[in-house]
Amino acid sequence: MWKERESPLRIEKRFEFDHYSKISKFMGEIEKLCKERDIYPNISFGKNFVSLSIFLDNKEISDMEKEFSMEIDKFYLED
Repeated sequence: MWKERESPLRIEKRFEFDHYSKISKFMGEIEKLCKERDIYPNISFGKNFVSLSIFLDNKEISDMEKEFSMEIDKFYLED
């Protein structure tokens, strides 16, 4: 589940992986989606995780940001 945070307003989620090679595939899917949707989250990753933060322009998450986060969740679940 994506968590909403304040100061600055954002949503974030950490995705766990059992193999580093899966992180590379996941990051490639995120890259394509970012270019399609023109949304560029902050991304950090390590040996077994990827963390994403999407900073919000408004006081609440927009439909575009909701759809973007749901697409990322689908990439994760497909793996």
